[in-house]
Amino acid sequence: MSAFFSWLAQLPALAQVPIIILAFGVVVGAILFFVEIAPRSGRGYTIIRLAVCVLAPLLILLVANSYTWAIIGAGVLGLGFFYIDYRSRTGAGYLFQLVGFLAPAAILLGIGLVIPTIQTTVQAFMSARGDRFVGLDNFAWIFTQPENVRIVLNTIVWVLIVPTISTIAGLAYAVFIDKSRGEKYFKILVFMPMAISLVGASIIWRFVYTARPADQEQIGLLNQLVVMFGGQPVDFLSVSPFNTLFLIVILIWVQTGFAMVVLSAAIKGVPTEQMEAAELDGTNAWEQFVNVTVPGIRSALVVVLTTISIVSLKVFDIVRTTTAGSNETSVVANEMYTQFKNFEQGRSAAFALVLFLLVLPIVVYNARQIKKQREIR
Repeated sequence: MSAFFSWLAQLPALAQVPIIILAFGVVVGAILFFVEIAPRSGRGYTIIRLAVCVLAPLLILLVANSYTWAIIGAGVLGLGFFYIDYRSRTGAGYLFQLVGFLAPAAILLGIGLVIPTIQTTVQAFMSARGDRFVGLDNFAWIFTQPENVRIVLNTIVWVLIVPTISTIAGLAYAVFIDKSRGEKYFKILVFMPMAISLVGASIIWRFVYTARPADQEQIGLLNQLVVMFGGQPVDFLSVSPFNTLFLIVILIWVQTGFAMVVLSAAIKGVPTEQMEAAELDGTNAWEQFVNVTVPGIRSALVVVLTTISIVSLKVFDIVRTTTAGSNETSVVANEMYTQFKNFEQGRSAAFALVLFLLVLPIVVYNARQIKKQREIR
């Protein structure tokens, strides 16, 4: 594979484009072909799947000189579960077939998620170099140092404010523009920040908050307005604790579009018969909203709140791009990276474990709500 890329790099730029497009088309076509073939039953399709699963790793093995055992293992695994697929007909055979199809995903999940989680948990109780067990010293350091306590409190502030305001704003916007003239254009305007990465959004708002000396022209929108009304420029990102609130505005700006789209779709799913019945009962618009619309979109509200809460808990890009955690704006995810960069792996893992414990209750609650909705249906 490296030889192919080396050969490709030697070609003129205009010659590389069609080759890359062709290669991409071949890969996409192969994926679509085998996704279409895989669910079909019959000996012929089984032989095709078996041949692909065996020959594809061998072909990769011939092209690439690394990951030899991984490729051979993929071939052996593919041969095994396609043999099970061929032999599966009725009864317990389907169980073996299910295990065969789930085995690759389970292995990847274990390698990419379970094992790193265990390693991080163990590292949280070790020294900076990872060569000595220190017990709860890393956690004691987190919750006894004033600056670290402030970091945890900042994270809690994020998770309290962002989901609440984003959901309220998104719900209000969805209700007011529902079935209005130009609805899709209004939704595009609000949803547009979701198309921007958090780093891009942070850079945009950093320019908005930028402050220059009073004798210079202001390039930041807010300070330009302040100066226009006779005030002095303010460095919004250095004034604690309000600088944290100014950073929170960025995530609210991004997540409001997500809340609006989900809740707008949920509102459209509320039965019109209920709305008409409430209107015949003489209820006003507010009573219809509280007694009919909100109960009808409760599950969507839970999803929006929990999703934005998780995003708020693990926010990193905004803080790192704007202030890098200075002036008492750091959060748990940012400090985890800072400690890792300073070769304090134990403390970094401890912060990661604290973040995991903060996210876990929200994930469990969301899973239970989804399960309840399925039972109701």
